[in-house]
Amino acid sequence: MPVLALDTSGAVAAAIVADDGSALAQAAVAEPRRQAEELAPMVADLLARTGLAPGDLSRVVVGTGPAPFTGLRVGLVTARTFALAAGLPVVGVCSLDALAQEADAPVGTRILVATDARRREIYWRAYTVAPDGHAAPDGEPAVGTAAAVAAELDLAGTVVVGAGGALYRDDLTAGGALVQDTPLAPDPVLLAQLAARALADGAELPVQPLYLRRPDAQVPNTRKRATA
Repeated sequence: MPVLALDTSGAVAAAIVADDGSALAQAAVAEPRRQAEELAPMVADLLARTGLAPGDLSRVVVGTGPAPFTGLRVGLVTARTFALAAGLPVVGVCSLDALAQEADAPVGTRILVATDARRREIYWRAYTVAPDGHAAPDGEPAVGTAAAVAAELDLAGTVVVGAGGALYRDDLTAGGALVQDTPLAPDPVLLAQLAARALADGAELPVQPLYLRRPDAQVPNTRKRATA
Protein backbone atom coordinates (compact mmCIF):
# COMPACT_ATOMS: atom_id res chain seq x y z
CA MET A 1 0.00 0.00 0.00
CA PRO A 2 1.27 3.51 -0.75
CA VAL A 3 2.47 5.95 1.89
CA LEU A 4 2.14 9.69 2.36
CA ALA A 5 5.41 11.52 3.01
CA LEU A 6 5.69 15.14 4.16
CA ASP A 7 8.53 17.55 4.88
CA THR A 8 8.52 21.20 5.94
CA SER A 9 12.13 21.54 7.06
CA GLY A 10 13.05 23.43 3.88
CA ALA A 11 10.48 23.72 1.15
CA VAL A 12 6.88 22.63 1.67
CA ALA A 13 6.91 19.19 0.08
CA ALA A 14 4.71 16.09 -0.03
CA ALA A 15 4.50 12.86 -2.00
CA ILE A 16 2.49 9.68 -2.27
CA VAL A 17 4.92 6.83 -2.72
CA ALA A 18 4.25 3.29 -3.96
CA ASP A 19 5.50 0.09 -2.33
CA ASP A 20 8.46 -0.05 -4.73
CA GLY A 21 9.61 3.43 -3.68
CA SER A 22 8.45 5.22 -6.82
CA ALA A 23 6.45 8.43 -6.66
CA LEU A 24 2.78 8.17 -7.60
CA ALA A 25 2.43 11.94 -7.18
CA GLN A 26 4.50 14.66 -5.56
CA ALA A 27 4.62 18.42 -5.17
CA ALA A 28 6.83 21.06 -3.60
CA VAL A 29 6.60 24.79 -3.07
CA ALA A 30 9.61 26.92 -2.17
CA GLU A 31 7.68 28.89 0.45
CA PRO A 32 9.48 28.20 3.74
CA ARG A 33 7.23 30.61 5.66
CA ARG A 34 3.87 29.42 4.25
CA GLN A 35 3.74 25.86 5.54
CA ALA A 36 0.35 26.27 7.21
CA GLU A 37 -1.25 27.68 4.05
CA GLU A 38 0.35 25.30 1.53
CA LEU A 39 0.65 21.84 3.08
CA ALA A 40 -2.95 20.69 3.68
CA PRO A 41 -4.18 21.72 0.20
CA MET A 42 -1.12 20.06 -1.30
CA VAL A 43 -1.94 16.74 0.40
CA ALA A 44 -5.57 16.97 -0.71
CA ASP A 45 -4.44 17.59 -4.29
CA LEU A 46 -2.08 14.59 -4.25
CA LEU A 47 -4.87 12.31 -3.04
CA ALA A 48 -7.18 13.62 -5.76
CA ARG A 49 -4.53 13.14 -8.46
CA THR A 50 -3.92 9.52 -7.45
CA GLY A 51 -7.57 8.70 -6.80
CA LEU A 52 -6.70 7.51 -3.30
CA ALA A 53 -8.53 8.00 -0.03
CA PRO A 54 -6.65 8.37 3.28
CA GLY A 55 -7.65 4.83 4.21
CA ASP A 56 -5.90 3.48 1.10
CA LEU A 57 -2.52 4.46 2.57
CA SER A 58 -0.39 2.28 4.84
CA ARG A 59 1.37 4.98 6.90
CA VAL A 60 2.51 8.59 7.07
CA VAL A 61 6.21 9.53 6.98
CA VAL A 62 7.33 12.96 8.11
CA GLY A 63 10.67 14.74 8.13
CA THR A 64 11.67 15.56 11.71
CA GLY A 65 14.18 18.29 10.85
CA PRO A 66 16.26 19.86 12.17
CA ALA A 67 14.61 23.11 11.16
CA PRO A 68 13.30 26.33 12.69
CA PHE A 69 10.48 25.77 15.18
CA THR A 70 7.35 27.06 13.45
CA GLY A 71 7.82 25.52 10.00
CA LEU A 72 8.85 22.14 11.32
CA ARG A 73 5.96 22.06 13.78
CA VAL A 74 3.43 22.55 10.95
CA GLY A 75 4.66 19.44 9.15
CA LEU A 76 4.70 17.31 12.28
CA VAL A 77 1.25 18.39 13.45
CA THR A 78 -0.19 17.86 9.96
CA ALA A 79 1.31 14.36 9.76
CA ARG A 80 0.06 13.37 13.21
CA THR A 81 -3.42 14.80 12.64
CA PHE A 82 -3.81 13.15 9.22
CA ALA A 83 -2.59 9.81 10.60
CA LEU A 84 -4.90 9.98 13.60
CA ALA A 85 -7.94 10.83 11.46
CA ALA A 86 -7.16 8.04 8.97
CA GLY A 87 -6.18 5.46 11.59
CA LEU A 88 -2.65 5.16 10.20
CA PRO A 89 0.75 4.80 11.88
CA VAL A 90 3.10 7.75 11.57
CA VAL A 91 6.91 7.58 11.58
CA GLY A 92 9.66 10.18 11.48
CA VAL A 93 12.94 10.42 9.56
CA CYS A 94 15.68 13.01 9.98
CA SER A 95 15.26 15.41 7.05
CA LEU A 96 19.03 15.72 6.59
CA ASP A 97 19.20 11.99 5.80
CA ALA A 98 17.16 12.48 2.63
CA LEU A 99 19.47 15.24 1.43
CA ALA A 100 22.52 13.05 2.04
CA GLN A 101 20.96 10.17 0.14
CA GLU A 102 20.34 12.40 -2.87
CA ALA A 103 23.93 13.68 -3.03
CA ASP A 104 25.87 12.64 -6.11
CA ALA A 105 28.91 11.01 -4.51
CA PRO A 106 30.81 7.70 -4.95
CA VAL A 107 31.34 5.04 -2.29
CA GLY A 108 33.61 6.19 0.53
CA THR A 109 32.91 9.88 0.03
CA ARG A 110 32.22 12.02 3.04
CA ILE A 111 29.05 14.13 2.75
CA LEU A 112 28.16 17.18 4.79
CA VAL A 113 24.51 18.18 4.75
CA ALA A 114 24.10 21.85 5.68
CA THR A 115 20.73 23.59 5.83
CA ASP A 116 19.76 27.14 6.76
CA ALA A 117 19.29 27.51 10.52
CA ARG A 118 19.01 31.32 10.32
CA ARG A 119 20.93 33.48 12.81
CA ARG A 120 23.87 33.01 10.38
CA GLU A 121 24.10 29.34 11.37
CA ILE A 122 23.56 25.96 9.72
CA TYR A 123 22.00 22.70 10.78
CA TRP A 124 24.46 20.00 9.78
CA ARG A 125 25.27 16.31 9.86
CA ALA A 126 28.16 14.32 8.36
CA TYR A 127 27.78 11.05 6.43
CA THR A 128 29.90 8.50 4.58
CA VAL A 129 28.68 6.72 1.45
CA ALA A 130 28.64 2.99 2.27
CA PRO A 131 29.40 0.20 -0.25
CA ASP A 132 25.67 -0.28 -0.85
CA GLY A 133 25.33 3.39 -1.81
CA HIS A 134 23.54 4.32 1.41
CA ALA A 135 24.65 7.55 3.11
CA ALA A 136 25.44 6.39 6.65
CA PRO A 137 25.49 9.12 9.33
CA ASP A 138 28.74 9.71 11.20
CA GLY A 139 27.14 11.50 14.13
CA GLU A 140 24.07 13.32 15.36
CA PRO A 141 22.61 16.50 13.81
CA ALA A 142 24.06 19.73 15.17
CA VAL A 143 23.79 23.48 14.76
CA GLY A 144 26.52 26.11 14.47
CA THR A 145 28.22 28.55 12.14
CA ALA A 146 29.67 27.24 8.88
CA ALA A 147 33.06 28.62 9.89
CA ALA A 148 32.96 26.65 13.15
CA VAL A 149 32.00 23.45 11.31
CA ALA A 150 34.85 23.97 8.83
CA ALA A 151 37.25 24.43 11.74
CA GLU A 152 35.96 21.32 13.52
CA LEU A 153 35.91 18.93 10.57
CA ASP A 154 38.46 18.03 7.91
CA LEU A 155 36.43 19.05 4.88
CA ALA A 156 39.00 18.20 2.22
CA GLY A 157 37.14 16.27 -0.49
CA THR A 158 33.84 16.47 1.41
CA VAL A 159 30.72 16.93 -0.72
CA VAL A 160 28.36 19.54 0.72
CA VAL A 161 24.64 19.64 -0.11
CA GLY A 162 21.74 21.70 1.19
CA ALA A 163 20.75 25.36 1.30
CA GLY A 164 23.38 26.06 3.96
CA GLY A 165 26.12 25.13 1.53
CA ALA A 166 24.87 27.68 -0.97
CA LEU A 167 24.58 30.37 1.70
CA TYR A 168 28.03 29.83 3.22
CA ARG A 169 29.95 28.46 0.27
CA ASP A 170 33.11 30.48 0.96
CA ASP A 171 33.42 29.28 4.57
CA LEU A 172 33.04 25.65 3.54
CA THR A 173 35.15 25.63 0.37
CA ALA A 174 37.98 27.31 2.28
CA GLY A 175 38.40 23.98 4.06
CA GLY A 176 38.50 22.03 0.79
CA ALA A 177 34.82 21.09 0.56
CA LEU A 178 33.03 20.65 -2.76
CA VAL A 179 29.65 22.42 -2.62
CA GLN A 180 26.95 21.02 -4.89
CA ASP A 181 24.20 23.32 -6.14
CA THR A 182 21.56 20.62 -5.60
CA PRO A 183 19.76 19.23 -3.69
CA LEU A 184 18.72 22.17 -1.53
CA ALA A 185 15.63 20.74 0.22
CA PRO A 186 14.65 17.18 1.24
CA ASP A 187 12.74 15.03 -1.23
CA PRO A 188 9.77 13.37 0.55
CA VAL A 189 10.05 10.38 -1.81
CA LEU A 190 13.48 9.67 -0.33
CA LEU A 191 12.08 10.09 3.17
CA ALA A 192 9.56 7.36 2.38
CA GLN A 193 12.29 5.11 0.97
CA LEU A 194 14.52 5.64 4.01
CA ALA A 195 11.62 4.90 6.35
CA ALA A 196 10.83 1.66 4.53
CA ARG A 197 14.48 0.58 4.75
CA ALA A 198 14.73 1.41 8.46
CA LEU A 199 11.44 -0.32 9.32
CA ALA A 200 12.54 -3.44 7.42
CA ASP A 201 15.67 -3.46 9.60
CA GLY A 202 13.52 -3.30 12.73
CA ALA A 203 14.36 0.28 13.63
CA GLU A 204 12.04 2.51 15.63
CA LEU A 205 11.24 5.83 13.98
CA PRO A 206 9.77 8.19 16.58
CA VAL A 207 8.10 11.40 15.48
CA GLN A 208 10.24 13.67 17.63
CA PRO A 209 11.17 17.10 16.26
CA LEU A 210 14.85 18.02 16.01
CA TYR A 211 14.69 21.67 16.99
CA LEU A 212 18.26 21.71 18.45
CA ARG A 213 17.66 25.14 19.99
CA ARG A 214 14.89 27.23 21.50
CA PRO A 215 12.39 28.97 19.18
CA ASP A 216 13.01 32.57 18.18
CA ALA A 217 9.70 33.67 19.71
CA GLN A 218 9.78 33.73 23.50
CA VAL A 219 7.16 34.44 26.14
CA PRO A 220 8.10 37.80 27.69
CA ASN A 221 9.10 37.85 31.31
CA THR A 222 6.45 38.96 33.78
CA ARG A 223 6.99 42.57 34.70
CA LYS A 224 7.78 43.22 38.31
CA ARG A 225 5.36 45.45 40.11
CA ALA A 226 6.83 48.74 41.14
CA THR A 227 6.71 49.35 44.87
CA ALA A 228 5.30 52.57 46.21
